[in-house]
Amino acid sequence: MKRKFTILFIFINLCFGQNMLPGLFKLNRSTFDSTAYIGLKSNMISDIVPQADTLLWLATGSGLSLLRDTTSLVTISSKAEVSSSLTDMTPTGGVTALAVSNKTMFAAFAKSGDNITIGNGLIYSTDATGKSIDWLYFDQPIDTKADSLAPFAKRFFRALPITVKEANVTYDATISGDYIWITSWAGGLRRYSISQKVWKRVPLPQDGDQILNTCELASYENTTSGYILKNYYLNPRDPQDGGNHNHKAFSVIAYSDTVWVGTANGINRGLIGANGCINWTHYTPIQHGLSGGFVVDLEIQRYKGYNVIWAATVSAGSGEKNAISFSIDNGDTWNTTLIGERAYNISAADSIVLVASKSGLWKTVTDNPIDIAKPWAKYNSAKQAIRYGSTDIYIMDEILSQEVIGVSYDKRPFYSSNATIWIGTWDGIARALDKDATNWKIYRTKFDVEKVYAYPNPFSPFEHNQIGGSGYVHIYADVKTSFVVKMDIFNFGMEPVLQKQFDRRQSTTGSLKWDGKDKNGRTVDNGTYFIRLEYDQKIKWIKLVVIK
Repeated sequence: MKRKFTILFIFINLCFGQNMLPGLFKLNRSTFDSTAYIGLKSNMISDIVPQADTLLWLATGSGLSLLRDTTSLVTISSKAEVSSSLTDMTPTGGVTALAVSNKTMFAAFAKSGDNITIGNGLIYSTDATGKSIDWLYFDQPIDTKADSLAPFAKRFFRALPITVKEANVTYDATISGDYIWITSWAGGLRRYSISQKVWKRVPLPQDGDQILNTCELASYENTTSGYILKNYYLNPRDPQDGGNHNHKAFSVIAYSDTVWVGTANGINRGLIGANGCINWTHYTPIQHGLSGGFVVDLEIQRYKGYNVIWAATVSAGSGEKNAISFSIDNGDTWNTTLIGERAYNISAADSIVLVASKSGLWKTVTDNPIDIAKPWAKYNSAKQAIRYGSTDIYIMDEILSQEVIGVSYDKRPFYSSNATIWIGTWDGIARALDKDATNWKIYRTKFDVEKVYAYPNPFSPFEHNQIGGSGYVHIYADVKTSFVVKMDIFNFGMEPVLQKQFDRRQSTTGSLKWDGKDKNGRTVDNGTYFIRLEYDQKIKWIKLVVIK
């Protein structure tokens, strides 16, 4: 699941403070769908979800991608307007949420508007594991102006109608039993009944409420319109406008009779009763010790009889922290770990908990689920060094970003007998080739294998591909025979700036790249630079614009 360049689509533009608003590879040909694009269309991978024995769904900045095995990677066909409820096409834009259950698969899309992100529809299939998929398409759920009284569990509650798709973006989803649950920021928490084939809004506690009981008849007033929830109004506007931050829903997990929802004001645990009613408990930083009020991801770890609830939180007010909160007693108490880390995504299986963060990928190093100290270790940035056949040459690459925005711990034996770690970044997806993640297989888009090029171009050493305080530009060349690639960089006046060699026989060489610095270690001035590459008995030139 779940869920955070110069990129084609900006996922989230968070305006920190309490009025946060969401903003804005060609490989082997597959037998999947002849209309699908072969490879990735975007290197931005925000979510990674395994399904069945081999499938791996990828949420990218330019569509929904699928890896069927170690090489067969496609991006599902899309079109600007999906008019039919049953379709083999996906909407255009970035994928903001993924969820799977058995053969069922769900995805949400978004597109850029005028300084705001717009929900661009939802797709769902009960048979997503075949070679072709028919999707049930839903337009982004909205209300009519008359929808001020919302039906819920055979009763009603008052609500502000959400009539637009702007800031109504589905950032997370989960499938449990008969329901698909989605969190859509201003669109709130909604669920789709698979059996009844209907979407409904779900009430969450108001900011000042620690509980909200919707299962007790005493919580309702009997009116001519039916039983209506007392002293309640669902309103995702900011408090100064009469609304509630807790009605801005961002993350969700569900299992059995329980649903957990992360919002802009904490975490909500719901116990599902008859007719789908829910009794909620609301946890906040001030009242219950959560590390931060803005909860961007939730995960459950089942291990040794414990259900540990993990939450990635972002500081949304005074005294709050970027950190991870966790509870081993169903929310009665909360503990804090990884203080200061801006976490995006959490994946857990058995004793392993992985956290994708702005500084990299973290892993718990304890076998005790009730260990409050929660020691952690951080992986090195992903580098690839795969020996080419029986030669002494390595196929080398590396993820030029220390930031990891998506992670999945994959226990399926198809990819590894020891489990596999997948990471999504701004610079592609990578699969760990060993249990310690010392070597990786990297997948990313390839613009033209027959040409040499540098990207991003223009390049900023202070903004792009940041690792250890330095920024890098990728340099692509399809080297076939040379052991060593020679690189010379010149300024606009053809004065030498840097000379460097890349030895493909050294497994630690990494990718062909430049950090924007000259031979003296000084960041070069703004301007046009020329990169001369010598390999395979030929010389190639690249023009690169540097903008600090």
